[in-house]
Amino acid sequence: MASEGLRLGKYSVGTGDRFAHQAKAQLQACVQALEHGVEIIPVWNKSNREHTIIGSDPVATRVAADAAVKALHWDKPYFCDADHITLNTVDRFLAPCDFYTIDVADAIGQPAPSAQFDDFVKRHSELCGTLRLEGVQDALEITPEVIRQTAAKFLTAVKQAGQVYRKIENAKGKGNFIPEVSMDETDRAQSPVELLIILAAIADEGIPIQTIAPKFSGRFNKGVDYVGDPAQFECEMAFDVAAIAHAVKQYGLPENLKLSIHSGSDKFSIYPAIHRTMRRFDAGVHLKTAGTTWLEELIGLAEADGDGLVLAKDVYAEAYAHRAELCGPYASVIDIDSVKLPTPDEVRGWTSEQYTSALRHVPGAAAYNSSLRQLLHVGFKIAAHMGPRYLELLEANEEVVAKNVTENLYQRHIAPVFLGRDGKGATA
Repeated sequence: MASEGLRLGKYSVGTGDRFAHQAKAQLQACVQALEHGVEIIPVWNKSNREHTIIGSDPVATRVAADAAVKALHWDKPYFCDADHITLNTVDRFLAPCDFYTIDVADAIGQPAPSAQFDDFVKRHSELCGTLRLEGVQDALEITPEVIRQTAAKFLTAVKQAGQVYRKIENAKGKGNFIPEVSMDETDRAQSPVELLIILAAIADEGIPIQTIAPKFSGRFNKGVDYVGDPAQFECEMAFDVAAIAHAVKQYGLPENLKLSIHSGSDKFSIYPAIHRTMRRFDAGVHLKTAGTTWLEELIGLAEADGDGLVLAKDVYAEAYAHRAELCGPYASVIDIDSVKLPTPDEVRGWTSEQYTSALRHVPGAAAYNSSLRQLLHVGFKIAAHMGPRYLELLEANEEVVAKNVTENLYQRHIAPVFLGRDGKGATA
């Protein structure tokens, strides 16, 4: 099942752009990485939910990406991702996108006919017994019952992914898009054994995935650092990378298949572990950074002072007033301590520096407020309702906004993950 046609490079970064104004600034971060000798492929991602909230169309993402590529003379690959699509939402993404994150988390645990997973167990007897994966010390012990239980939990989800994949393939043609399967938005992390069994099922289904997004232990909250044990994460990632390498050889999956780490923005405490694991296995990774760009827009507007700061304060006031409504859809991926949220009246009195210091995610900074940052992360709906007022201020303050977007993506994300550096040249 070698990947034919479009091929995702070894290192790639998902760059969400809620309002389709920062593609050039985001691409500039990849240009900087290339100047340091590392090719990072940009993948502009935006979900159907985000398009619905903002009232935008997937075509706008493509137009912005193409314009940025032309302006910066980028001659490397780049993609537009139909992020977290399902069979019901994929249609509007078929024309403009060439990367598809197929989300089947809702189907995990849905029962499949018992004959279906009985057949899977018989077909994959090679998984039974003691399995040693290259590059990791501990062996995996897999029994027929484990295979059967895992198949019972995941087969329906994989078959649903196959339906979505074939719908895209029928529309775009084989090899004309990058398929990813996402299982991260579920209640429990998948074990390396489960991942290996899932990959066997994906191969059976004929999906030539180039990335897969499992769920790791710990919390990957939106826009803030990882909550959990970085050493445990590193162990899980190593097992997952080894399982992928085994599945590629055993089941003929595309040889460039790699991990996709979702909600990857701002997970600073695990970036060294990601970098070490990539070097240890000579593996690639796809890091999705998504909504962090929208926050850098707010930081840039606040930094610009004047009308920009006034708008940033208005966004906070509205987000605070509607926090229950805004947080509801994201309840499983945010942890906001309401006691730590300043009142809108308090924020009204802030200087530009006070606002940006509270919002900008600089680990160890005394003024940084993770609860405020998470609330504003899910508060992009407020800016969307502002319409021209917000967009016109973005354009009027393009220079300062773009500077923040590029600096955040390169220094805080690309450099530590892909270059093993802190963004200023020092080894991380």
